Amino acid sequence: MNCPKCNARMESVNFEEIEVDRCTSCGGLWFDMLEHEALKSRRGSGVIDAGDPASGRSHNAQGDITCPRCRARMVRLVDHAQPHIWFEQCSTCGGAYFDAGEFKDFRRHTPADLIRRWRARARD
Repeated sequence: MNCPKCNARMESVNFEEIEVDRCTSCGGLWFDMLEHEALKSRRGSGVIDAGDPASGRSHNAQGDITCPRCRARMVRLVDHAQPHIWFEQCSTCGGAYFDAGEFKDFRRHTPADLIRRWRARARD
């Protein structure tokens, strides 16, 4: 499988019994359906997100990507609890792609996340 953002080869990485794919170049992560949710609360699972967050942020501008599994157009989503996290999900197979650093951020909620959410609601 190739990375949907930079087209480099993806390698399999395992955490406990769950296997995800990580880009060998940009460090982005591919999760099959609901794997990101299954790993979110598992202690230590952030270790799979070994890419550079600055590199990951640089890929946020790429919004028009296709699913590396089924080639369907992916949809950009925002995590409702942490609106600064944008990730892409396939509406056909349910897979999700996180840029480097996003999964580690997705896993934890900090006081800063609460402040961001409060500010976002205040603007609406």
